[in-house]
Amino acid sequence: MKFAVFTDSTPEWAPEEAAKILAEQGWQGIEWRITEPVESSRPTFWAGNRATWPLTGLESRLDDIRAVTRSAGLAMPALGGYVTPKQRDDAERLLAAAAALDAGQVRFLGVNTEKGQSYREAFAAYRADWEWLEDRARQHGVRALLELHHESLTASASAARRLVEGLDPRYVGVLHDIGNTVIEGWEEPAHALDLLGEYLAHVHVKNVAFHLSGVQNDGTLRWEPKWVPLREGRAQLPEFFLALAAAGYDGWVTVEDFSLALPLAERTAANLEYLTGLARAAGYDLG
Repeated sequence: MKFAVFTDSTPEWAPEEAAKILAEQGWQGIEWRITEPVESSRPTFWAGNRATWPLTGLESRLDDIRAVTRSAGLAMPALGGYVTPKQRDDAERLLAAAAALDAGQVRFLGVNTEKGQSYREAFAAYRADWEWLEDRARQHGVRALLELHHESLTASASAARRLVEGLDPRYVGVLHDIGNTVIEGWEEPAHALDLLGEYLAHVHVKNVAFHLSGVQNDGTLRWEPKWVPLREGRAQLPEFFLALAAAGYDGWVTVEDFSLALPLAERTAANLEYLTGLARAAGYDLG
């Protein structure tokens, strides 16, 4: 098992700074955020994120991405894309970049129903998109990742397995994100991992807790999710690592911690220490 950080969770650091600090802390990989920059007066996770490579003109930045990553001694377990298979030109661009960078995998965003569309109609159309994506991934020799994500057609392992069933797991895989499933799509992790089987290709970890957000006039309580440190949320990560070990998963675990309890450098260092301990307790030999 190896550990990486997704740079959507390191907004304060420019790419060179992110790679240098993470390597010094002992991380083995970095998962680059690739999307069009959104301007902000201060860096945040989704706007003004300095650890982002622009999607437009990505081809001209591949040498820079490779140099920054390799100079820090880091690997790229995947590229963190922000497009769906419906966006064919951009999907092609990301697959080609992953092949050129030896990243091997690309995370794609999920979709939801459109206005006036039933779930079954949307699901059938999305399956056709993934059949196209499977073919393109095969041509590039990389794998497209379907992420379990709330507010999408594939929030759960069950839905994801149904979508990718019959596609070649060498070129299509599922990214299990336990933090996202806390919000929507929760299934017992051991069952979810077993169900995904050969399609389990990548893992993200973050954590979520629900907080009381208000009370309606009739006394109904309203709750909303909030990103919290890895130790503090609904997802019990010690049990999750035991489930990963039981499922025979020995790939990358990438962290995207959106909590703000600690300064960024302290947060990433603490996360690596915590996850390394969890992996060893689950029986992983980390060398």
